Amino acid sequence: MQIARNSIERPLYTWLFMAFCLLGGAMGYLSVGKLEDPLFTLKSALVITAYPGASAAEVAAEVSEVIEAEVQQMDEVKTITSRNSPGVSVVEVEMRDSFGGEDLPQIWDDLRDRVADAQAALPDGAQPSIVNDDFGDVFGIFYAVTAPGFTDAEIWEISNYLRREVLSVDGVANAQVAGLPEEAVFVEPDSRALFNLGVDPGVILQAVTEADTVVPTGTTPSGGRNLTVDAPTGEDSVSEIAGLSIGFQGEVVNLLDIATVIRERVEHPRNILRHNGVPAFTLGIAGLDSRNIVTVGQAVEKRLKEIEPILPLGVQLHPIYEQHRVVDEANTGFLTSLALSVSVVIGVLALFMGWRAAVVVGLSLLLTVMATFFFMYLFDVKVERISLGALIIAMGMLVDNAIVVAEGMQVEMRRGRKAPDAAAQVAGKTQIPLLGATVIGVMAFAGIGLSPDASGEFLFSLFAVIAISLMLSWVLAITVTPLLAHYFFRVGGLKEGQDPYDGLLFRTYGSLVRGALRVRWLVIIGLLGTTAGCVIAFGQVTQQFFPAANTPLFYFNYKGAQGSSIHQTSRDLAQIEEWLLARDDVLSVTSSAGQGVSRFILTYDPPAVDTSYGQIVIRTTGFDSIAGIRAELDQFAARALPWAETRSEQIIYGPPVGADVEVRFSGPDPDVLRTLGAQAQRIFQTATPDLHTERMDWREREAVTRPVFAEDRAQAVGVTRASVGQSVALATDGIRAGDYRERERLIPIIVRTPRAEVALPGQMLDQIVWSPALSDYLPLDQMIDGFEVVVRDTLIERRNRVPTLSVQANVIAGVTPPTAFAKVRAQVEAITIPPGYSMEWGGEFESAGDAQASLGRQMPLSFGTMLLITVLLFGSLRQTAVIWTIVPMAVNGVALGLLFTGVAFSFTALLGLLSLSGMLIKNAIVLVEEIDAEKQNGKPQKEAIVTASISRVRPVVLAAGTTILGMAPLLADSFFVAMAVTIMAGLGFASVLTLVGVPVLYHTYFRKERRADATAPREVAAAMA
Repeated sequence: MQIARNSIERPLYTWLFMAFCLLGGAMGYLSVGKLEDPLFTLKSALVITAYPGASAAEVAAEVSEVIEAEVQQMDEVKTITSRNSPGVSVVEVEMRDSFGGEDLPQIWDDLRDRVADAQAALPDGAQPSIVNDDFGDVFGIFYAVTAPGFTDAEIWEISNYLRREVLSVDGVANAQVAGLPEEAVFVEPDSRALFNLGVDPGVILQAVTEADTVVPTGTTPSGGRNLTVDAPTGEDSVSEIAGLSIGFQGEVVNLLDIATVIRERVEHPRNILRHNGVPAFTLGIAGLDSRNIVTVGQAVEKRLKEIEPILPLGVQLHPIYEQHRVVDEANTGFLTSLALSVSVVIGVLALFMGWRAAVVVGLSLLLTVMATFFFMYLFDVKVERISLGALIIAMGMLVDNAIVVAEGMQVEMRRGRKAPDAAAQVAGKTQIPLLGATVIGVMAFAGIGLSPDASGEFLFSLFAVIAISLMLSWVLAITVTPLLAHYFFRVGGLKEGQDPYDGLLFRTYGSLVRGALRVRWLVIIGLLGTTAGCVIAFGQVTQQFFPAANTPLFYFNYKGAQGSSIHQTSRDLAQIEEWLLARDDVLSVTSSAGQGVSRFILTYDPPAVDTSYGQIVIRTTGFDSIAGIRAELDQFAARALPWAETRSEQIIYGPPVGADVEVRFSGPDPDVLRTLGAQAQRIFQTATPDLHTERMDWREREAVTRPVFAEDRAQAVGVTRASVGQSVALATDGIRAGDYRERERLIPIIVRTPRAEVALPGQMLDQIVWSPALSDYLPLDQMIDGFEVVVRDTLIERRNRVPTLSVQANVIAGVTPPTAFAKVRAQVEAITIPPGYSMEWGGEFESAGDAQASLGRQMPLSFGTMLLITVLLFGSLRQTAVIWTIVPMAVNGVALGLLFTGVAFSFTALLGLLSLSGMLIKNAIVLVEEIDAEKQNGKPQKEAIVTASISRVRPVVLAAGTTILGMAPLLADSFFVAMAVTIMAGLGFASVLTLVGVPVLYHTYFRKERRADATAPREVAAAMA
């Protein structure tokens, strides 16, 4: 195919292609969706079931076990975990990695069917299970709203108004409000009135329940049409609830005559939120995945600005996180980095090849990048952190093909060839090897692109962008680059017989190659020795899964004693807030007691609801100040709150991994699990100072008070356990009898004993119990033998239907989890595990292992394809052996670079190492192909090796130099720095391997040709004699 010649002789088509790249790229960049992080599917759903009055053990055995047994029959299930606490079962079902986002809707439908089938087997008293499969929404436009001085009802109205307004904005997918004050309507029957009148408390409960019931409606004919007849609605005011009529024993009384009805805040809310110390609620806004979040965020800001005058005076919105601004700044930073990278590439090329070659290659690079944006738009690859970084990573590789063609044409045209002939000669010789080498470069990244796990999905755009851009670079190198060279390069310039490779660089390098060939065994031994040393040194490199994010936010996590009230949690958080707000380097703090905040970034994993848990989101003046604040904060919290588990936590790029270090023990007996957990916890505490906040996820056992039922006495008067339980429930938190409807809001109606009657612990025995048999009240102390205090588990975790206790810890600042893990692993694994029990590691070790295993499963296909292409290119195993022998040696530069810089070898560095192998193979292929071509032209092997190497030295050095310098902007990016160091240091050494190692290995592997070259002069001399 004469593609290169035709691009010059028929330039119209090439110009049209260039216009398409330029205009299509501009359209693609403006139209493609823009996000902060790449989307990855959370393949988990929650099944939540309330079982009021049940202990954690009863919830686990009677509810979770039933649901887990049914759900486990689904083939798609990977792991089932459950969290069992008094009265609530939360079962999390995680699907296998092999199922993608498009499969999940049907899977969730099947899950709902399974859960529905399990409902019949649930115990009496258990409420219907709720399946939640959309808790993965990201509310990246995240505000705290303060409204001091407003009533609870007014705050609810404000929140509803704000939510309605933002939902009306084009591009908004969802809006979530959290932290609102929680109210209830409390019905408090007067015990004396009930006793005197003989009113069964169940009658009051039934009356309130029926008052709230929505009944079906009907229709009636009216003038040829059907007229809908509505049933009476439930009560719509506290006064109407108080006016309910209660019928008993043939009499009717007004509820107000025997009870007090009040509306007030609940004693134990689920969540208490503050922003900068002021009570607040949060408003989270999620954009559609298909839309540009920058545009959506700007539209939301505009709408909020428009309604600002309408909001009541004193209502303020405080940004906590503005994803659209982060993305916009990232795009601006990318354009700056892109311009810098292109400038570096052009500058290096201009320095070594002249300004004409720099313009030719630079324009080819620009068109490649622009065309990449078009195909990103076409294939719905979003512009986000990973895809932008991929373009910077690919920058140096993109110029490689163009450099080979441009440098070859420049040399041929200086020799006097016209541009079409030079293009045909150079492209005809290199286009197939360059295509094969380009595909190999793409396949080096295919492992992560084909990996189905969360890490693979998170990093898929890395593979997609590099694949698109590299293939485009090859197409432009054999079409656009020849045409541009035709316009910019001059024909001639060399004197007759003058060698175009007669410069100092070429002469010096030629001497180096000849010397290396003479002492080839010393070179090989040196390379092998260096590789062995670097492999050993690699063991000293710090390991890491995913790096910390460079956002100026971090978290503070608090865990009080198990069973702590949410108010105590909130008070303790207030101490931390006060300390933080006194600092100049802290801009804002948002605290949440009882649960985490809304998922405002994709990598945030909201903790489970727990009254003893609290979290603070802290915004600082800059990323660089976080380390110092965290160190001082951890010290202050340890002094101020010694009874609590406290730790600061930095935001991590990549999928959530849970605790830094975690070990799980599974088995039937909670006592045995706690014994094993205590041993592991002691090891975490004593084996290394690198860990802190060592804890067990079951927490400490909790003291529980319960009545001792006197069955004989109770049965004699017709009192049941249920009657006693009802009396105790009324005297404590009360019984939820229904809901009070206030437009869009449901307010619980709770029947309870007046608080004054149970203000003191001893007053519990003074309560009365209804006897259905006697239709009368009896003292509670006659039905029970007092109260007993028992200690039991109030939090039981299960994994795949087996009770599982996890021991967790986090690393101190400056230490990576693998470093701390290595110090405790041997001692923990030495713990004696009884028969019937098991131990396994979790945390980052498990997540990293799963990601690497998933990547490893793709590597045979990836490297197998690369190896096959190499074999097909040469049709020989020896050339393939030359090329692949140097691949393991790529580790040399990587180890030295990471050790010198102190950067950890993370999962992204692993990808960099794989991509480095592709770059190394690509350069080696072109060099070996050139050596073979020189040999086919009749040159002896040694001379062919030297000549081919000299002709390749400038393209190899330039490609390596442009790649290394072009990636320099990524050194400031905490996510890509490890990959950048890996590729930059590795490629520097890989260039030596290409320019020295490949010639030496070629000369060694082709022994017969070498001997033939040596005997040829003697045979000629003998023939002449």
